[in-house]
Amino acid sequence: MHHTNAVKREISEVREVTLSRVSPIHAAGPVLEPGNWAKNDPFLLMMEDKFQKGSFDVHPHRGMETVTYVISGQIEHYDTHSGEGGVIGPGDVQWMTAGSGVEHNEVPSEGITAHSLQLWVNLPKAHKMTKPRYQNLKREDMPVRQEEGATIKVFSGSSRGVKAPTLNFIPITMVEMLIEPGHTVTQDLPGSYNGFIYVLEGTGTFGHNNISASKGEVLWLGEGGSGESEIDITATETLRILLYAGEPIHEPVVARGPFVMNTEREITEAFSEYRQGTFLK
Repeated sequence: MHHTNAVKREISEVREVTLSRVSPIHAAGPVLEPGNWAKNDPFLLMMEDKFQKGSFDVHPHRGMETVTYVISGQIEHYDTHSGEGGVIGPGDVQWMTAGSGVEHNEVPSEGITAHSLQLWVNLPKAHKMTKPRYQNLKREDMPVRQEEGATIKVFSGSSRGVKAPTLNFIPITMVEMLIEPGHTVTQDLPGSYNGFIYVLEGTGTFGHNNISASKGEVLWLGEGGSGESEIDITATETLRILLYAGEPIHEPVVARGPFVMNTEREITEAFSEYRQGTFLK
């Protein structure tokens, strides 16, 4: 259903993402810089990584979720506590809720360079210590909104009434769009959501102010008002994008390393529990 009264969102900023070498087997760059907690709320940060086996060691998380999208290659995942694991490949997403705590690793398959985007989503205070869970969202299993010249895959939330079954603690919309040149897709979003678009391939114009952007650029969505809002995306060359948007939590954020809590004290507790071996409930 098309809301004629929906606010047409503009693009408020565009930034090019650049990767720097972390090691001979790992390059990384921020799509969303950490530290802008209020502006990015409910998102914390997003990193783009190109990495091989051995880049990361087993590491803990608490108080947040990681959403990993594989651009190319494949990533094997395992959780030291639950024994849960799996492989995600190109176009797949893993939605990991750390909650009270996980200890895990994400490792590209032997001999493969994986190229991925990892978003950190904050958890509200009431759910910081929730039971951990993993949702492996395979691209072929996700609902699709099909339009002339466009395919919209819904990984979370909805797009024009096409809903994903993905479980969220706070409402998050995540869609991947493939748009043919000359076609436009309109994504509906509650006006209160913060959101951004990352261009994976091609070139297009975005938002009510028709901002041009191409591969490797991230666009932040302008204000959406208090009701319904929409963002228009038009392909000039075959365009592949990811759009992420979510309801802000409006709570204090204290983040240190892999832990994201509401107070310094909770962070101190997380580190001391981790050192003492009592971290995983």
